[in-house]
Amino acid sequence: MPLQIVHHPDYDAGFAVNHRFPMSKYPLLMEALRQRGLAEPAALNTPEPAPASWLKRAHAADYVEQVLACEVPAKIEREIGFPVGPRVSLRAQMATGGTILASRLALRHGIACNTAGGSHHARHAQGAGFCTFNDVAVASLGLLAEHAAANILVVDLDVHQGDGTADILRDNPHVFTFSMHGERNYPVRKIASDLDVALPDGTSDAAYIERVAGILPALSGLARWDIVFYNAGVDVHADDRLGRLSLSNDGVRARDETVIRHFRTLGVPVCGVIGGGYSTDVAALAARHAILFEVASRYAR
Repeated sequence: MPLQIVHHPDYDAGFAVNHRFPMSKYPLLMEALRQRGLAEPAALNTPEPAPASWLKRAHAADYVEQVLACEVPAKIEREIGFPVGPRVSLRAQMATGGTILASRLALRHGIACNTAGGSHHARHAQGAGFCTFNDVAVASLGLLAEHAAANILVVDLDVHQGDGTADILRDNPHVFTFSMHGERNYPVRKIASDLDVALPDGTSDAAYIERVAGILPALSGLARWDIVFYNAGVDVHADDRLGRLSLSNDGVRARDETVIRHFRTLGVPVCGVIGGGYSTDVAALAARHAILFEVASRYAR
């Protein structure tokens, strides 16, 4: 069976090519997936915008309304990193809807991936760090509310600590948040996840994979997980503009293989989101993001 993939053209909000947030990586990722034969039409899924009722489970109602109305205060827009106009608002709703849909597909098929998502700096009260809505938190709370899942694990391997996810989910006993990230990277003020592992600058393939492989069995022993949300940020790569770690393409592939194989061998559904990745060579960046889908496709059924 082909891998279930979720994508929408509105994931690209049309930023200038020199913007620090490389919006063009989303259409380029889909192009890369098509070139690799992974974007089979029968398994390509189109999301709807996340409903406001779902967004308000994770975020303050007034902030959600500000985003939907494109009336986010300038101070918060500065923390997000860009103005929240109609295209950015739609993108945030659509990318979150994409993770909701991918999570449902993962529960049905065992694994599914969104070509966006991983906006883990968006906190309960506001967005931050290029993140408007926290798609993984929204999807997690939605699945719990619908009784589609009772125990959820978040494995966040983006180079930046998942402070927003920790903020939203820290008092929820049904979701366990794990973040492994660069110790000296954004955010300066971190919000404690249920488990945080901070890595020194320059951590490379072997040391990184050893840490991941050593932690996964302990995570699996905590509960019988109904689904794992896997944030596969590629800003751990040595060539990333905003990362401080030193993984190669092979290291990223080994990381994704280690995580996905571990949980799928146990029969736990995996919902993959692409997380962060920053480069002036956006085609090379899209190819790094495509690694998640290449690995995940081997576990599709």
